[in-house]
This record gives sequence, structure tokens and C-alpha cells, in this order.
Amino acid sequence: MLRRLLCAAALLPAWAAWAAAADCGGLPALAVTTPAGFCVAVLAADFAFPRGVQPLPNGDVLVLDMGGWEADKGSLWLLRRGAQGYERTQILKHLDRPNGIALGPDGLVYIGVVKRVFRLDPRHPAALTDVIGGASKVAPLPGQGRHLLTALRFGPNGALYVNVGSSSDHCENADGTPPTPRQMCREAEGDAAQGAIREYQMSWPDGVVKRWSTYAHGLRNSMALAFQPGSGALWQAENSRDAIQAAMPELKNDNELPHDELNLIQPGQHYGWPYCYDENRASPEYPALSCSKFRAPARLLPAHAAPLGMVFYTGTRFPVLYRNSLIVGYHGYRQHGHRLVALLPDKAGAPLGKSVDLIAGWTRKGAQGMGAPVDVKAGADGHIYIADDHNGMILRLQYEGAGQ
Repeated sequence: MLRRLLCAAALLPAWAAWAAAADCGGLPALAVTTPAGFCVAVLAADFAFPRGVQPLPNGDVLVLDMGGWEADKGSLWLLRRGAQGYERTQILKHLDRPNGIALGPDGLVYIGVVKRVFRLDPRHPAALTDVIGGASKVAPLPGQGRHLLTALRFGPNGALYVNVGSSSDHCENADGTPPTPRQMCREAEGDAAQGAIREYQMSWPDGVVKRWSTYAHGLRNSMALAFQPGSGALWQAENSRDAIQAAMPELKNDNELPHDELNLIQPGQHYGWPYCYDENRASPEYPALSCSKFRAPARLLPAHAAPLGMVFYTGTRFPVLYRNSLIVGYHGYRQHGHRLVALLPDKAGAPLGKSVDLIAGWTRKGAQGMGAPVDVKAGADGHIYIADDHNGMILRLQYEGAGQ
């Protein structure tokens, strides 16, 4: 064991030298707090800004590295387990701020960049096919303003669901002044609303969009989407607005308001952004507006936790307690962020039970930076794969304890 750890340490970048003494399934372990029997393995490091992760059935892992916030700096990588850890191969480069990645019903990989979704077979990456925007016959995504990144998931019906983030924070004017209280927010309304989730009906097996519609709106930024196995229900974790204290002088700061949200998405429903927050409370910019016509969140999450990725856990490696729980990454840099939680199922199976920290203590420790989980995916091996964009790492949460 010692020889294996020393060999692994020789291949690791300088940041990970501290981790070589800790082992998680034969890989360096992250210095964090987990429930008994769990550990977090570092699969790869030194990425610039990894946002998307997709474990493949054969054990390989695809990684989307956004490269930063400048256009066309992104790339797609393949991680493959070798004798001395995971080896990486670049598949694509010059991508425009790639973020979303998912396996389609056709077994191909679908990738969301700014204004566009395309697909490819990782074995033949030169043969790209545009699905939305680009050379396709489908109009591009808005891709503008404050929330221009593309998140996507396939539903059990074969349709593609895509986040269209709001271009503003809370529908403020271009000069930063508050919206007009008696006017509806232009970007939040209509067939092409922003702050919405779109449904793209697909033709299979050719993977061509037949038509699209706004599935639900009033959702500021739906980076975290997950379909619940069995019921097929679509759940969304909402990144709520910032700087509410600017319109509420009684608040010293916005550390506890508004809460982020967990929403059960129903087609055609409006979820209140930017008019309402928390459990249908009128936003200070719209004090006279009735929130009763909007759908309230199913659950309030901690304020500014910034959920950017989540997945239902249906594997068998973790203890029974965590089966069918919703595992959510809190990306936020404030006190409620930088952690991974499991929202346990209630008696009806909905993710409304107790919240349990799976990764906590994810703070700065020497060369280790504060954690910032983005994409969260379950592998066929029963592990949970995580992209951390702040530290440039790809991680794997795994259970090494006795019994399940």
C-alpha cells in the first residue's frame, strides 16, 4: 500500500501532495468530513474550470472544462483508469463555455454550450451534430445576460429539457434601477420566456428536434435538474435572487434571504420569479402583487447555497438510508454552500425528508481550497461523481464501509 501511494504521489500535482497519505479506493482522498464508511477520491486535478461530468457505462468519465468565462476556451476530456490513476485525453477544444452534459436515449453524448446543444460519439468526436442552434434547423438558445450557461437533462419520455436562465437578477432595468412595480417582467413572460425550462420533443432514433415549448417558467436559473426514477417527476433546484436587502432597508444583509428552492415541476406552471420569493412572499419590488397564482416551492433550501447539480441515488453501494435520496451539490461560497447533501425521501418517496451532509468540512486546508461542486452524477458503479470548478478537480464519493 505504501509503495502504491508513493507512486501515485509522484504523478500528482503539487496541490495534492498533502493527500498522498490518505487513500480512497487506491486514489488520493480529499480532506473533508463524510458519514462513517464514506470517502472522497480525487480522480483528476488541474483542470481550469470543470463544470460537467458524465460517467460512462464502461467506467470512463467525460469532463467538460469551461476554461473560464471567456468565449471558446472550453474543452471536452476523457478520463480512463490506468495503472497509476486516471489518464486524461482531450477530445474537443474551442468550445464556448460548455456546461451541460448528458447521455441520450441513443447512447450518444449531448453537450450544452452557449446558445447551442450538439451531440457526438466520444469514439468519433470529429462527427458532431447540432441539435439546437448551430447548423441545426432549430432556433438557438438565448444565451445572454447573467445566466447564459446551458444545463440539460433527458426525461423518461425521451424529450430533452433545457434550462434557459434569466438574463437579469430580479428583472432590474439595464441601468440597475428596480423594475416598475405595476408591470409584468418582459423577460419572464411569453412563449420564449427566460427564467424558464424548455421541453424539446425529439424524434428517435435520429435525435432530431420535432418541436419545442416553454415547459415551466418563473424559474430564475435551473442549473440543477433531476428526473425521479419510478414516478418520472421533474425536480428543479432554484438559484434565487441576490441583493434583496437593497430593497428591504430593515435587512443588514441578504445572508439568510431569499432561500434557494426545491421545486416539483409541473407543465405550464409559473413559479414566481421575479415577483415572489420563499413560500410565495411578494418581492419588495412588487409589494402589491398577489403570489397566490404562482406555484410555491416544495421545499426551501438554505439561502445562497447555489445548487448547481443533483441526481437521484438508485444505486446499491451506499447504505440503505440513502437509497432514492436526492443528492445535491451546494456550490455557494457563503456559509450554507461548499457541501454535498442527501435529501432523504419522505413516506411518499419525495425528497422532502431530512437533509444529511454527505460532504462537509469542505473548507480551505493548506493547499486545498473551499469546495465548489457543480455537476453531480451517479455512475453505473454506484459511486457519485462530482465536478469542482473552484479547485479544478473531478471527485468521486464512494462507500468503503462494511455492510450496506
